Amino acid sequence: MPKQKKNNILSIEQNLFKELSQLIEQSQQQLAAQANSALTMLFWYIGNRINKNILQNKRANYGKQIVVTLARQLAEKYGRNFEEKNLRRMLQFVEQFTDKEIVVSLSRHLSWSHFLVLIPLKTPEARLFYAQAATTQALGVRDLRKQIATKNFERKTIANSQATTGNPAIYNMRPLAPPENIKLTVGWSLRLRYKK
Repeated sequence: MPKQKKNNILSIEQNLFKELSQLIEQSQQQLAAQANSALTMLFWYIGNRINKNILQNKRANYGKQIVVTLARQLAEKYGRNFEEKNLRRMLQFVEQFTDKEIVVSLSRHLSWSHFLVLIPLKTPEARLFYAQAATTQALGVRDLRKQIATKNFERKTIANSQATTGNPAIYNMRPLAPPENIKLTVGWSLRLRYKK
């Protein structure tokens, strides 16, 4: 076989291998993202179910005991993800992220580990700010922690506050009618309450 023809065949094989490798890796990434999203939603549903059906029925003592019992049973059957500490995190998850649609949207982009970093934040605005930053900037958990540690949300809030309070024209302006929703980039909405 002539050398040029052999090189062409090798080049075609290498290109085919490269293309197939890319397809496989892309599918693996999509599968991992879908599995992560399903797991995050499962944790939200578990926390929601426990919270609504047991703890909010104002049976606190029973509720505390049922979490321990459920955790023991679930961990025995399904593994460490369902130990008591993790069930309590699922309860916190539902308490901090009450809107299922927001969780569905975020779970497509954020891992359970991201949510565990967001849960302790003090305000819903801060949680949504950092969640949006993590999704739009494709932040890993470590980078998300850095943004939180540097108080990026707080600094932007202070900067926005100073920009509006320092300008008398802006300070004295009152909106004629408050907007219904503030739309965030990724498509969630945050309802604000205005004092009249």
